[in-house]
Amino acid sequence: MIRDPRIEDLIARMTVEEKVGQLGVFADAVRPFAPDVNPEVNARGASEVLDQIRAGLVGALFNGVGALEGREAQRVAIEESRLGIPLILGADVIHGMRTVFPIPLGEAASFEPDLAERTARVTAVEATAAGIHWTYAPAVDIARDQRWGRGAEGSGEDVVLGSAFAAARVRGFQGTDLTATDSLLSTPKHFAAYGAVAGGMEYNSVDISEQTLRDVHLPPFKAALDAGALTIMSAFNDINGVPASASRELMTDILRGEWAFEGFVVSDYTADFELVAHGYAADERDAARLAFIAGVDMSMQSGLYAAHLPDLIEKGEVSMEMLDESVRRVLSVKSAIGLFDNPYRSLDPVREADDSLREAHGELARDAARRSIVMLKNDGVLPLRKTGQRVALIGPFGADQDNLEGCWTLFGDKTRHVDIASGLRAVLPELVVVEGSGIEEPIEGGIEAAVAAAKAADVVLLAVGEPQNYSGEAQSRTQIIVPPAQQQLIEAVAATGTPVVILLKNGRALALTGAVRNANAILVTWFLGSQTGPAIADVVFGDYNPAGRLPVSFPQDAGQQPFFYNHLRTGRPELADQPPAFKSRWREITHEALYPFGHGLSYTTFEYTAPKVSAASIGWNDTLVVSTTVTNTGKVAGEEVVQLYVHDRVASRVRPVKELKGFRKIHLVPGASVEVSFELTRADVAFTQRDGTFTAEPGAFDVWIAGSSEGGEAAEFTLRG
Repeated sequence: MIRDPRIEDLIARMTVEEKVGQLGVFADAVRPFAPDVNPEVNARGASEVLDQIRAGLVGALFNGVGALEGREAQRVAIEESRLGIPLILGADVIHGMRTVFPIPLGEAASFEPDLAERTARVTAVEATAAGIHWTYAPAVDIARDQRWGRGAEGSGEDVVLGSAFAAARVRGFQGTDLTATDSLLSTPKHFAAYGAVAGGMEYNSVDISEQTLRDVHLPPFKAALDAGALTIMSAFNDINGVPASASRELMTDILRGEWAFEGFVVSDYTADFELVAHGYAADERDAARLAFIAGVDMSMQSGLYAAHLPDLIEKGEVSMEMLDESVRRVLSVKSAIGLFDNPYRSLDPVREADDSLREAHGELARDAARRSIVMLKNDGVLPLRKTGQRVALIGPFGADQDNLEGCWTLFGDKTRHVDIASGLRAVLPELVVVEGSGIEEPIEGGIEAAVAAAKAADVVLLAVGEPQNYSGEAQSRTQIIVPPAQQQLIEAVAATGTPVVILLKNGRALALTGAVRNANAILVTWFLGSQTGPAIADVVFGDYNPAGRLPVSFPQDAGQQPFFYNHLRTGRPELADQPPAFKSRWREITHEALYPFGHGLSYTTFEYTAPKVSAASIGWNDTLVVSTTVTNTGKVAGEEVVQLYVHDRVASRVRPVKELKGFRKIHLVPGASVEVSFELTRADVAFTQRDGTFTAEPGAFDVWIAGSSEGGEAAEFTLRG
């Protein structure tokens, strides 16, 4: 790190207490906005917090909003503290500020990182207008177990897709100039392997190999840092018995040593304090010591650093050099985003009051939402006609306003949210809407009313699935199914014989059963945000041809979890041309997805030619070109997500049955064809060896270009040593 003389001068003049103060981020009691998220954070009043800022004992505040009040807190820091060091103001702004976009998992279904970059850019514009410099996003955890609720915040089960979206969101949040008024500092989280918790249970232990850690869970973080992220958040979980927030291997050896990261690490909420509950630290003082020497620079909310670091320094258990280095990192980031030169950046009440851009942001929200919808199944019932067809919208989410945003949305402008019924009625005013059941409980007469509406209709849209509080933090599920009360409603409606279209609301892959699985059509509509209703209407009536693809595998049964497409091949794989006895499978079902990763249908059809390789054999430093011709064989224009998969046939470590290595979304009019090519080098087929080195191995490979992780015709090539 090149040392800034201004920062060095500050460090030289700071007391130990002032240095430690820069390493604390506390709840923004000056402008509290979301007291229900962590109720204990507002125990201190605004005057107490301002006094601490005045004394130089606070480096950052979080989850407050408001330019005017933020400006006052900053004024106290600049004008009334001894050294005038500016605050950095952070918040959990995950997938939208006032305008709410689809949950990140849903947006990943677009297979368009550029879309995520655009929605993150708008999020940054709105968040910085409200007096926020720093967001605790994106979540880049790879989630291979759909029982885990926080999969909704990430980009699914695949490392290539996840890395692409991680980088895109960082670019979107931060923009091209970190000092710009609308640049929002990003924080990839949760470092690391949080998505690998045992049993999909929140905050649980993680026991994985070094190779899996490095090949699956670390690459999205590296992609985010390479895209310019300057802060990173430590995770709650342990990894192989060592809590992440006390792991020097993660925070120092890998992050700073191998990756040369120069920004700072912030703990997740009280993660340093939780080292005691882990049984890893003897007490709070020991927890502060362990987290700090591991490399966690900034402590969130626990207050442990303020309480114990001065004494640890005095007793020689933590060196002054280490303290200075953490302070240097924090101040360098504040400098990088322009706070020393313009401490009141992003604290303009006039800009906050200007909502002239909100209309354009709504249009992007609508486009992002419809691009996130995945059509799993359609027997021809969709798209619906806008005239001459009686349509009933049935289900607890039809006219529901409370489950549009999804998890981790603190600041959304609910006055601008449009529910499903309102979106559909804008096209079909005579739409019949019946609730049918509650989300978790039946309602008196609900099924009877729903059945009557279904019998009188030509087609039923069933808005069913999970409420938003079923996914997100602390929302693990053992049964990833549609709640029983809704399933009962669905079965009754389906029994009428009226064609049924499922509008599935979900924050994870679900195990679909009975009448849901057997419906005429199924649309995965996730939690789509502010423009939920118009986006669904666009797809249902054919104004937008669905092009989303699954970023997670939908299992046949909840008991298959953890389940993901790129699993390792066993010594007894279940193969189509062999009897199933004594094979790798469950007793009740086959070892395959109900709907695989990458799957999604359209109102048109696409045909692929067999993939071609530019050479049967390539040298160690050569590039292979793999290509196919894709043709729109249907009657309407549409988009296809062309996906490249590879399998290493023989290696020193058992390799996945398939691995995504590239993807591209194309648009074709009826009858049109286009050649789609991908390049592969040895870096694309490299993996972490048993000795920890990262390299490819010579040998034979299979390669597919297909519309999902299942199917497609394979070509082959050899990599020479």
